Amino acid sequence: MTRGDLTDTEWELIKPHLPLGAFGPIPDLRSYFNAIMWRFRTGSPWRDIPEHYGSWSTIYDRFRMWTRQNVFAQLMDTLIAHAAAQGQVDLSLVSVDSTVARAHHHAAGMVLAPDLLDDLTKAVAAEKGLQQRDKPPR
Repeated sequence: MTRGDLTDTEWELIKPHLPLGAFGPIPDLRSYFNAIMWRFRTGSPWRDIPEHYGSWSTIYDRFRMWTRQNVFAQLMDTLIAHAAAQGQVDLSLVSVDSTVARAHHHAAGMVLAPDLLDDLTKAVAAEKGLQQRDKPPR
């Protein structure tokens, strides 16, 4: 077990909520789950998952399958309910990311008529010219 992998207690909470394989239990289920957690914890590409977790492509396929089946959403709901039942939910820790990503107006779908765009371009050029004339010489 490496740093960041699930403890036995954590695994016992998660294991019952993961789906079985088509032909019964999946032998490396815990390793797959730890690998997926490692990948998102580090932000690394899938191909950089350490070899001791198994084949990166198998892990990725398992992740895609679980995502399509909403396994992670159901697991999160179950773990939150479990923590709430034990009085361990602290909603003061909830936060919302307020990051703003600005985009060029073309990215937002803004389309200008060519004549209006020409008028705006001329106005900007004129404004730049006025600003340069107002500057004192160095």
